[in-house]
Amino acid sequence: MNDPAELPKAGASGTVSTVTSRILLANVVAQAGIVVTGGLVRLTGSGLGCPTWPECVPGSYTPVPYQEQQWHKYVEFGNRLLTFALVAIAIATFIAVWRHRPHRGPLLLLAAVPFLGTFGQAVLGGITVITGLNPWLVASHLLLSMVLIAAAVVLYVRGNENGDGQIVLIVAPAIRVLAWALVAVSACVLFVGSIVTGSGPHSGDAGASTRFPFDVRSVAWLHADLVLLLVGLIIGIVVALIATNSPQRARASALWVLGIALAQGALGYAQYFAGVPWFAVLVHQLGATLVWIAVIRLLMSTRERMID
Repeated sequence: MNDPAELPKAGASGTVSTVTSRILLANVVAQAGIVVTGGLVRLTGSGLGCPTWPECVPGSYTPVPYQEQQWHKYVEFGNRLLTFALVAIAIATFIAVWRHRPHRGPLLLLAAVPFLGTFGQAVLGGITVITGLNPWLVASHLLLSMVLIAAAVVLYVRGNENGDGQIVLIVAPAIRVLAWALVAVSACVLFVGSIVTGSGPHSGDAGASTRFPFDVRSVAWLHADLVLLLVGLIIGIVVALIATNSPQRARASALWVLGIALAQGALGYAQYFAGVPWFAVLVHQLGATLVWIAVIRLLMSTRERMID
């Protein structure tokens, strides 16, 4: 039993301790990081570097010298090892939130999401390998990560709020609706983006021929159209926030989304016309993750909670 004096001290307003806040931020970074390393596995053709699961090859959980996969086995195995780090951070997140006094039920539920979700990702990743990188499973693997990232961002913001009191809007209701619409459009952009990648040359492994049966140019332009809609929505939100003299933190969040989205859009066009080189696609995937984080953060910045 821990000494009560050792428990993290909450602020007078009910926010979590500084240490816990840093752990929650580390959880966001870790969930985003696994998306980038997973993208590296796919884009370097290492998706079947370990052709079995949970073993790397039959009879061994680690790569062995006689494997045909050469250096690809180390890329895939390294990504598998990062799952353990993700689990450790998820456990630390839950424990840190649980040690907060008084207990905050919503935070505990949110803290359980990365823990359970990481195990779900491991199982889904295993099924993806066993099925030879089925493109729908590969896309689902990425999209589940985006759900976990959203939960991690919400957990981080909620942990630094003044308890779990009633939500109070700090922007006009119409702007709040636009912020939700932005989340929905962003989710569509991510989904179609995963279809674009799955329809193009980066199937995940040189020996895997399974790709979406779509014309990559058609889905790429659909993706671009959705991005234009996304940028238009962001510009509308920025203008509305300025016109209604909304709080600075909401305006700053919207400007961050706009800046990252414009850079992401420019990179998307550049990589398309350059023939989608794998490194550019990886940076684009990182950009998509940052846009998603910024969009969720913007939504959270449109309201605050009353002190319990």
